Amino acid sequence: MKNSWLLLLSLSIIVAVLPWGQQSNAQPEFRVIPDEAIRLRILADSNDEKDQTLKRMVRDEVNAEITEWVAELTSIEAARELIQSRLPELQEIVGQTLEKEGIQQDYTVDYDSTVQFPTKLYGSFVYPAGEYEAILITLGEGKGDNWWCVLFPPLCFLDFSNGTSVAEAEEVTEEEVEEEEEEEEEEVQFFVVKIWESIFS
Repeated sequence: MKNSWLLLLSLSIIVAVLPWGQQSNAQPEFRVIPDEAIRLRILADSNDEKDQTLKRMVRDEVNAEITEWVAELTSIEAARELIQSRLPELQEIVGQTLEKEGIQQDYTVDYDSTVQFPTKLYGSFVYPAGEYEAILITLGEGKGDNWWCVLFPPLCFLDFSNGTSVAEAEEVTEEEVEEEEEEEEEEVQFFVVKIWESIFS
C-alpha cells in the first residue's frame, strides 16, 4: 500500500514538472499569424534617431486610421477591397505627417501580396521570413529598421518588430531552438529521476 502511494506521488511530480505540465498553464508570449492575414510594414529612411522617430510618427498616424477601418470587418476579402480603395488616404496621411514635421522626403505607399519580411524570433517562436500580403510604406531610401504588425485580423496592438532579428542573433535557427528545448527537458527528467531514487532508496 505504501509503495502504491509513493508511486502515485511520483507520477504527480512528473506531470507537474515536465514541459507538457508547464505548458498547460503558461500564457504564450507570441501570437500565431493566420495564413490569411494582411500586414503593415514601415521602413525608415535610415537608423538615425531622427529617421526612426519619424517612422514611429508615421506608424502612429497610419495605424490609428487603419485600425478603425478594419475593426468591424469579418472577412479578408472585405479588408482587401477596403484597403485598396483607401490607399490614397494613407498616402495623404504619410505626406501630412512629414509636412507637419517640416521634412521633405520621398515616400511610397504600396499594397502587394509579395512584400518581403525578415525572420523574427520571439523566445522560442519563429516568425519566418518570406513574402506576405501587406501595405508597405517606404520612407526615403527605406534602409532603416522596420516596424510591422498585422492589420487583419487586427493584431496591431502587438509590435512584432520587437522580436530579435535572426541575422542580429548570429543566425539563430529553428534547430538551435529545438536543441535548447531538448536540453531543458533532459534537465527536468534528470531531476525527476533523482526524486524517484530518493523515494525508493
